[in-house]
Amino acid sequence: MQKKLIVSNPKVMMGKPVIAGTRITVEIILEKLSAGETEEQILEGHPRLTREAIRAALAFAAQALRADVVYPVAEAVS
Repeated sequence: MQKKLIVSNPKVMMGKPVIAGTRITVEIILEKLSAGETEEQILEGHPRLTREAIRAALAFAAQALRADVVYPVAEAVS
């Protein structure tokens, strides 16, 4: 049985999805990756984090975006 890596609790980080047993949000992992940080850099900065947890955060985000919701994106100004 695989341990659930992403959890949400209203008493932890205002209910944002976090890595189980930490206060590290899925959001911060995504922000760090999108800013160009490598997995290694993220792991160095957060010793309680694992590669498996980073991948779980990415999978969680992908699954969340599969919902039937429209996300308006502003057009770039030329």
